[in-house]
Amino acid sequence: MSKQSASNGYAEAFDTISRFLAEPPKDMPNELLNAFNLLGGNRFLSPRLFFETVEQAPVAISITDPTARILYANSAFEKLTGYPRDEVIGKNESMLSSKSTPAEVYQDLWQSIVAGKVWGGTLVNIRQDGQEYLAKLSISPVLNEEGRIAYFLGMHDDVTEIHALERRLSFQKTLTETTLNAAPMVVVVIDSDGTVLLENHAYKTLISDLGDDPARLFVEALHSQIGLDLPRVCHSGDGFTNVEVRLDATGTLAPRWFACSGVRINNLDEAARSYFNNRKEDGCCLLLLANEITESRNRINEARLNMIRANMAEQQMVQTMREAINASLFKLQAPLNIIRAAMNMSANGGSCAGMGPVLQQALETGEEAVESLHGSLPGPRIEPAALVNVNELLHEVLRLSTDSFLSAGIVIDWQASPVLGSINARPNALRGLFKYIIDNAIHSLKESGRDYREIRLETREEQGELLISIMDNGRGIAQNERLKVFEPFYCGWSRPREHAGMGLTMAQEVAIGHRGSIEIDQHFIGGCRVFVRLPVHGMGGEVP
Repeated sequence: MSKQSASNGYAEAFDTISRFLAEPPKDMPNELLNAFNLLGGNRFLSPRLFFETVEQAPVAISITDPTARILYANSAFEKLTGYPRDEVIGKNESMLSSKSTPAEVYQDLWQSIVAGKVWGGTLVNIRQDGQEYLAKLSISPVLNEEGRIAYFLGMHDDVTEIHALERRLSFQKTLTETTLNAAPMVVVVIDSDGTVLLENHAYKTLISDLGDDPARLFVEALHSQIGLDLPRVCHSGDGFTNVEVRLDATGTLAPRWFACSGVRINNLDEAARSYFNNRKEDGCCLLLLANEITESRNRINEARLNMIRANMAEQQMVQTMREAINASLFKLQAPLNIIRAAMNMSANGGSCAGMGPVLQQALETGEEAVESLHGSLPGPRIEPAALVNVNELLHEVLRLSTDSFLSAGIVIDWQASPVLGSINARPNALRGLFKYIIDNAIHSLKESGRDYREIRLETREEQGELLISIMDNGRGIAQNERLKVFEPFYCGWSRPREHAGMGLTMAQEVAIGHRGSIEIDQHFIGGCRVFVRLPVHGMGGEVP
């Protein structure tokens, strides 16, 4: 192309740009208006200044006639495509096509611009060296004075690297999600408000198993165990590893055990105002990993349960001996009192005169027997206090009573709180307390003669106390017996068991020793409900 023809082409381009800026299309993209912005307001500037602006624009700009023949290309066009402008002017824009763009994209492009609309999209182009690249393109029709399309103004930029980055991010996201979903452990990301931001399949399965929000349950359990406070995680930055927590699903006796680990991470803040804000405490969240250890914990608990069973059998035997000896001592007091009365009558010259030596010998013999019984009475055991989970203790007592439930056809309805904080208590003493109450419930159900027999247990925290409710649909306790059942040696059953009493005296002693209480719900109808209340914050005194 000669210099004269090139000069004529530039002049034609100047005129085109002038007309274009005088009346830009309504749907003109912002990037085009920015490239040809009227400097300093709406004043019309010379074509030469516009030409210099377009020449120095960082985006590739070209002007074609209605047949897509290139009339002008700026410097950025040369750099991007690798073609000198002398080689492209007069040729069709299709020379940049790599033939990888679907035909329907070109059809949409031409339908839009021929109709006088601005088209924007992405094409696969090819540089002079044969290298393909992604061109983000915007084409705007330029109308002449008659309102017909005279030229097309095109702008495009290389978005190959952005596309590659997006694909890598998409791949990383897919890979991360696939890996997380394939992981057997629970993985969940929680923000400082407790909202779940990301979870895997194991977490979703746990939702259906527990019938509750696992994230909330984990946070509550960790708060109870290690004092976890989500809002403070961002400031401290401290994580935790392998903290064992127990979750109790409503309606099932099988607890779930998890070893939990947590890591503090920064949340993604996409707001524009956060661009210069790098404060680490903002947008913090917790990555929580929970590995279920229920099976291994069950094996450990099974061995532990055998030890508890042996310990409670020994404890029961000792308690039975104490009851029997105390009952014998109580019964011996009556004849000894009669002997003392007879001796007083003999000393006063009554009808028993002369019987004094005999009565004295009988009294001494009886007192020796009482003293011997007192000496054989096993002393109370004082066990050290420890942190215990009441749900776990109740679950152990229920397992110890499994044979009794099965033989009596009793259904257990477990309505325990999914997360229950540990309390400072005497474990064996509390087990004994619950065992006495449950044993009485079993006996009540047997005497009721009902076809359907049920024991329901509920646990929850209420006003600084742990409230344990044990209900049965047995024969109940009459109003006039509700105080007597706590008396020593009182037995309210029509068919007494091997014990002299009902054991509730000892259960009450244990509750009082823990600064708690036992009460029978006088308003309950259709059986019996016993409330056991234990303080959440500590206990006092020695528990026998």
